[in-house]
Amino acid sequence: MDVSELYSSEDEDVSLTGSDFEFQLKTSERKRISTQEATSPKRVHHPSVSGSSSSQSQTPEDRRRSAQMDCRAAASHLYEAVRSGRSALLTVIDDWLDEYRRDREAGLLELINFVVQCSGCKGVVTREMLSSMQNADIISHLTKEFNEDSVSYPLVSLGSQWRHFREGVCEFVSLLVRGCRNTLLYDDFLFSSLIALLTGLADSQVRAFRHTSTLIAMRLMSSIVSVAADVNAQAMMTQRRCELEKNKPVEHRAIDRVEELENSYRELLEHQEDLRSLMSGIFKGVFVHRYRDKVPEIRAVCMEEMGVWLRENPVRFLNDEHLKYVGWMLHDKQAAVRLQCVLTLQKLYEEKDFISRLELFTSRFKERIVCMIRDKDSDVAVEAVKLLLLIHQQTEDGLTEDECAAVYPLVFATHRGLACAAGGFLYHTLCSVLDGHSDKRSVSFLRLLAHFFIKSEYHDHTAYLVDSLWDVAGTELKDWDVMTSLLLQEGGVEDELESAMIDIMMCAVRQAAEATPPTSRSQKKTVTAKEKRLQAQERRRITNHFIPVFPQLLAKFSTDVGKVSRLLTAPLYFQLEVYGTSGRLEKCLDLLLSQVCDIMLKHRKDCVLEACVRVLCALCSDCYSFCGRVERAVSQLLDSTVEKFSTNVSEILQGSADEDDFYGAASSLNILAIFSSARDMTGRDLFEFCFQLLKMGVETREINEKLMVPALKCAAFHLFWKGVAITKHTAATQKAELKRVLKSLYSFCVVCQSCLSVAQSRIRNQAFVCLCDVLIVFGRTEGDGSPLQHFSLDESLKAEMASFIIDYVFSDTDSELSGEDEDEEMKMAALLQRRNQLAGYCKLIIYGVLELRAATDILKYYNKFYKDYGDIIKETLSKSKMISSVESARTVCLCLQQLFSGLEQDSRDEELMEIRSLAKKLAVNFSINLRLVRQPLLALHQDGIRFACQGLDKGDLMNLSFLEILSEFSFKLLQPERKKLLEYLRHVCSSVLNRDFVRMYERSLTSGSKESPASAAQTPRRKRRRTQSSVGGLETAAVVSHARHDDMDDNEFTDGFLRKSVSRSRPRSSPLSQSVQSHLSSLSLAHEDHSEDEEEPEIEDYDDEDSEMGFVLPSTHSSASFLEDLFK
Repeated sequence: MDVSELYSSEDEDVSLTGSDFEFQLKTSERKRISTQEATSPKRVHHPSVSGSSSSQSQTPEDRRRSAQMDCRAAASHLYEAVRSGRSALLTVIDDWLDEYRRDREAGLLELINFVVQCSGCKGVVTREMLSSMQNADIISHLTKEFNEDSVSYPLVSLGSQWRHFREGVCEFVSLLVRGCRNTLLYDDFLFSSLIALLTGLADSQVRAFRHTSTLIAMRLMSSIVSVAADVNAQAMMTQRRCELEKNKPVEHRAIDRVEELENSYRELLEHQEDLRSLMSGIFKGVFVHRYRDKVPEIRAVCMEEMGVWLRENPVRFLNDEHLKYVGWMLHDKQAAVRLQCVLTLQKLYEEKDFISRLELFTSRFKERIVCMIRDKDSDVAVEAVKLLLLIHQQTEDGLTEDECAAVYPLVFATHRGLACAAGGFLYHTLCSVLDGHSDKRSVSFLRLLAHFFIKSEYHDHTAYLVDSLWDVAGTELKDWDVMTSLLLQEGGVEDELESAMIDIMMCAVRQAAEATPPTSRSQKKTVTAKEKRLQAQERRRITNHFIPVFPQLLAKFSTDVGKVSRLLTAPLYFQLEVYGTSGRLEKCLDLLLSQVCDIMLKHRKDCVLEACVRVLCALCSDCYSFCGRVERAVSQLLDSTVEKFSTNVSEILQGSADEDDFYGAASSLNILAIFSSARDMTGRDLFEFCFQLLKMGVETREINEKLMVPALKCAAFHLFWKGVAITKHTAATQKAELKRVLKSLYSFCVVCQSCLSVAQSRIRNQAFVCLCDVLIVFGRTEGDGSPLQHFSLDESLKAEMASFIIDYVFSDTDSELSGEDEDEEMKMAALLQRRNQLAGYCKLIIYGVLELRAATDILKYYNKFYKDYGDIIKETLSKSKMISSVESARTVCLCLQQLFSGLEQDSRDEELMEIRSLAKKLAVNFSINLRLVRQPLLALHQDGIRFACQGLDKGDLMNLSFLEILSEFSFKLLQPERKKLLEYLRHVCSSVLNRDFVRMYERSLTSGSKESPASAAQTPRRKRRRTQSSVGGLETAAVVSHARHDDMDDNEFTDGFLRKSVSRSRPRSSPLSQSVQSHLSSLSLAHEDHSEDEEEPEIEDYDDEDSEMGFVLPSTHSSASFLEDLFK
């Protein structure tokens, strides 16, 4: 076998068409199979034809065919019994053994043909072939029976009838050896001949032969190893009995008994030698060559059966000479092989008696196993973590601190199986240092867990840690009594430890109440009635425990922003209807309301106020009997807040306010803004106060940031609630109310437009977000929108919003975050804010509030800011094609025209190369189905040619170089469009046809630069396996479609808009020098293994090598969420 065949990173595709091995799908065949009894099939005895009168007239070819049919029929009953799975294999094997004892050559021939049939070969080995041909010649003859294009055979076939074929073959081999263990296993004919044939087939070039024979040989070896272990045990027992008999006094010694035991012992020794010879033949003839076969399934079979040998007969196999193969294959390229090696090692390390024999292996390969916890295949990584736990528990040295530290971060991985395995590792590690007192166990465990969480670097991902430990430490994590007593204990827990324990407790409450893992780990599954019942029981336990103690927790931590904001999430998981069941619990409700209202008046942080509002709104639900009590408390809070706000605002508007008035107004308005996001506050008429504050701030430029930001929020939510009310009105009142709302909306947009140019970034950003939100709801669209969409944007507002995007989104933020103390989190937060702003602007384009041509201001930066905003811009471009493919193509062309018109003479060549690079990236976004983009590309080229020819009548040739950019789109054109464009080019540019740019563009149209036009109407040919090594390029199928035609006048499309977009009032900034996109993506380490083709060295000289693997840590900042919000 060639060395190049030893490893292959990928297997060939399985095709059932044209295979020698065909599925039996005919109705009559299925009917015949379905009517078989669950017993041994009837053997078909063919009468001998020797000596008959008909045989005298047969030719040698006829006799050969008849012999093949007889052999195939004789072997078919074994194959059918295994394939169908409905026959009693033990009975089948007993019948075969009876026939073998009558005629051993016929029995061997039947067994050989069974192996051939299991390989999917239609060929047959006859008695003449077996007696006159060598094994190599027989295999060569059988190889010719295979179609060279076929890769299908029973072991890899799909379908219900082949689902248990592999298990059936393995069971057949095991039962065969068991039936021959006392006699035929030592007759030097049956198994020697079978092993010789399997060794030859295992070295065949045909994968079906190699795979099937290796599986049978490996299972045969496993069965023989089991028999050898029993024979060894019997020999040792017989030897001891013989020694005991010999040690007896002469008068009590039985000479006959001693001779009998000695004969039995000699016989067992002979059996041991015979079995050792068979095992050595299989190991050296099959395993040593096939454990590194190019087919991963074959390598996996070898590793699986090697594990059986190591466990069944450790005296012979559990040594470094055999363990080294498992260690070497830990570096295999295929995950299935690595997984099988890890599973094999797990079963070895589970046995305490094997640990001493594994010491050298552990020292050599432990480093590799530690690396495998980051394997790119999650299943391998999961089992590697479990294996490390066994090594840590079973071996004396265990794992070092550094090796354990490599496992701990995996509890935060997004793959739940890997995280749970790491959670089990962490749990057992923490439990190993706990004392044995059960009453202190939970307290100690929670303290250790909190310390671990503090030392970790993932403080925002407590839910991942809790979910990882949920299966193994659920009892400790649901011990609410211990948690709350620790937190309420005065001076019992340090401040940092308190924060960690509150985080863990609240995540445990959520996990117990919802019975679901965190979002990125969640798996869609149907919740059973039992799971719902258990979930309801957990919620009841949480409610009964926390209702009395929760006000105490709030009272103790009411001044701490982080702690109280986390604690306020707990009531959302209570069974709130319990509050109305008794008077004692109603008192607890009053305490809760009092604490929440006091917290709202104490704090100004949005996170605390939002948590309080969520709790109050949940309690105000009409489904609860106590909702009236909660409504009164909320109304009192709002009344006092509005009264205080009105008094302070009056002082501010009159100009007589002091710092206390500004602080009080800002605090009150912040509370009202948060409430406005959750409930209708239009009845309190806050819009006028907010508008006056905003107007005064813009006009006087005495801007109070803490006052204007909540004023913008409150005014925007007022408009939204008004819109909700309008949709519920009748047609008569709807029109008048809408008119009043649009008037307020116009005033609000004017103020927001003024805020876009202020120096304070918070006000500027909030104003832009509010504008995008209100325009989505009220902005007029081209199609039929909702009844609210009657507001038309003026050109100044459009230009101001476009300028905001250019100046503050597509800008270099390094100057803003250049301080030494600025960390990566601030940069990431700033990037997320800019992505949100860009997504809001793209919404306006997609939903028709802004015309499609407004996308030119975004497409200009597609290449420059691809890492930061590439996904948003690409999705916007894709959605624009759905709106109008022709208009979208013209927008792309207009974008390039604007960039070309803004070229500066000093750096013209460099900037021209950047525009060409952008054109290449935009051209790729057009569909690979060239038939669908015929009209859009034709319109794009025509616009580009007209732009390039502007000024030719006056002798101005500056725009001709634009044809160089336009040529980047030529490779997508089909032949009819190429001809049209050539005619159009020669007509428009007739006076400058000899110019270089014109000739270059003409060549791009005539040569079909990147794809031949003729290939567009062809269908890709099917690739032939093994017989054809080269495959042509992908050719586009002929799909006829009609593109939409746009009636817009060409000159009208570019008139005015091009001049408007060339320059902006504010200077442009350079792009980010270093993107922070890597901080948005989850951590992923790629795995790469390098296997060697030559023989591996002995285990003592083996040098383990590292390779990078991959696992994913959680991230709460997913770029996809912006796209989901954008196009929901």
